[in-house]
Amino acid sequence: MIKTDILIIGGGAAGLSAGQYGARAGRDVVIVEALMIGGQLAYIDSIENYPGIDKPISGFEIAEMLQKQAEKFGTKIVYDEFVSFEKKNDTFFVKLNEDEVEAKTLIWATGAKHRHIDIPGEEELNGRGVSYCGTCDGAFFKNQTIFIVGGGDTALTDALFLNKLSDDVTIVHRRNRFRAQQNLIDLIEKSSIKTIMEVKPIEILGEDNKVSAIVLEDVNTGEKTTHKTKAVFIFAGMLPQTQLLPKELLDNYGYVNTNQNMETSIPGFYAIGDVRDTPFRQVITAASDGAIAAHSASEYIDNISGNSY
Repeated sequence: MIKTDILIIGGGAAGLSAGQYGARAGRDVVIVEALMIGGQLAYIDSIENYPGIDKPISGFEIAEMLQKQAEKFGTKIVYDEFVSFEKKNDTFFVKLNEDEVEAKTLIWATGAKHRHIDIPGEEELNGRGVSYCGTCDGAFFKNQTIFIVGGGDTALTDALFLNKLSDDVTIVHRRNRFRAQQNLIDLIEKSSIKTIMEVKPIEILGEDNKVSAIVLEDVNTGEKTTHKTKAVFIFAGMLPQTQLLPKELLDNYGYVNTNQNMETSIPGFYAIGDVRDTPFRQVITAASDGAIAAHSASEYIDNISGNSY
């Protein structure tokens, strides 16, 4: 049995930042990570926009630094899988695959996964021209031919961003109209961005281990066409990792509802990073969420212990 003040489920940028801030506040902190420290961060090949780091750095390197910093202040990391939790009085009882934890507060930091479209070449060329984040990877394809798959708000928003980096941007969508907000559609129509409607991608081709082309199929006729490109950005939605949480904590898309203090409707339960209903998902915003949640959790512990001023 593990006993702690703050239990964090998920060891990505948000969870590690919460661990550091919680431990620096003098709390006992445990992070439970099922796979590998860093989460999605560990798969990012190069990050150029993290404040204070003036040269490209891999997400894995940032994850290592965050881990060392959190552990330096006393955060403990346990490699195990979350199973379930219940709250009795002011204590969270959490079952892991191999252990159990009693915690005064619980921070959910499991993140969200990009929805993949499962076509040949997508996984093989992921990080080598296939991307799921325009603001993260767009700078690598400045003045290159870029294809975007999707028709929602995120696809069109990132298309407009990528159009600042390249005049050769094309959006492909399987329907005859976009699902995005009308103001975004209007901006696309006024831009130099090209659109190909009623097609679906069926394969991404590569040369020298990098994206070289995308194969599209007309959804009405079945005709196939091949288009040369250096980058394919896929926006098929996100899958928040909230399957094991009570439905009353979630919005219609499966994200956790929180306030600005990262609090959920369960006192002492917080959600941070990509798993919550946030308008912008970046490493820096995840780290910020973690710091806020740790501060809120520490104050909550003071309140239930009668130590508040």
